[in-house]
Amino acid sequence: MLADYKNKKILITGGLGFLGSNLAIKLVELGAEVELYDSLEKDQGGNLFNIKPIRQQVKITKAKLQNARQLKKAVKDKDIIFNIAGHSSHLDSIKDPWVDVETNIIGQLTLLEACRQANPKVKIVYAGTRAQYGKLQTVPVKEDHPLNPLDIYAVNKISAEQYHFIYQKICDLRVVSLRLNNTYGPRHQMKHTKYGVQNYFIRLALDNEEIKIYGSGEQLRDFNYIDDVIEAFLLTGINPRADSQIYNLGSGAPISLLDFVKKVIELAGSGSFQLVPWSAERKQIEVGDYVADFNKIKQELGWQPQVSLDEGLKMTIDFYKENKKYYWD
Repeated sequence: MLADYKNKKILITGGLGFLGSNLAIKLVELGAEVELYDSLEKDQGGNLFNIKPIRQQVKITKAKLQNARQLKKAVKDKDIIFNIAGHSSHLDSIKDPWVDVETNIIGQLTLLEACRQANPKVKIVYAGTRAQYGKLQTVPVKEDHPLNPLDIYAVNKISAEQYHFIYQKICDLRVVSLRLNNTYGPRHQMKHTKYGVQNYFIRLALDNEEIKIYGSGEQLRDFNYIDDVIEAFLLTGINPRADSQIYNLGSGAPISLLDFVKKVIELAGSGSFQLVPWSAERKQIEVGDYVADFNKIKQELGWQPQVSLDEGLKMTIDFYKENKKYYWD
């Protein structure tokens, strides 16, 4: 089925970031025509080095998601939109909620309006998040679990997801949402801990620095390697059975945050860790254990993770060792 991407016209919002760039590389390999839409704002993860292997084979539009004129041009002739762009800092969303609203609400509505006006039959794959669930009432979590957001970011991600399904009703957009968990791998930003902290742990280990773990570190997490996540995007994008659906991704092998950090240190061959007390702001948004039930996407689309944590971490560490100068500075 992935062969059907050949000659498909694809738009990726947030296309120069972690998820977007890895997805773009795979789509180019499959023969798709790819446009990357990214604001390249500071600290948001966009990095031109991310697309070095395909730089001459993609179109880049540098603009904010709130730019209605540019978005109308970008969506006009597309078959599929992978909607990944967004502000994704939990703590920052509480400190300055308006920044989060600008991107994760206003920007998303601008995109949906552009589609309604210029391409109402396009398919959109929306990048949701595990944060939408908040603290779990049942473990593992299924897609019908109540949504209990703990911060502004999570509230806005829920709202944006719902806006997508409202526009599906309004103008027949084809929509699917992937609720992602902790994704790690090459091409993630490595300059700060505002989001993707599991990737930043790798930087600290490679720099032989100390990794601080809040609390006991015993909270469980699901980790997916980037290649497995990209496979899920591709399957949901091309398979009509995914239309109108919400899917969890998961690993099938949850691990405590402490054991994850120990594994990173072991594979990097450097680094250390220390358990530290919770700060008040971080304790407020801590969800506890997160383990996902991904049987729905497995049964309906045949997706399941292929890359083990050890294998994925080794590939990630090797990538950053070789390309450190493009991500540290």
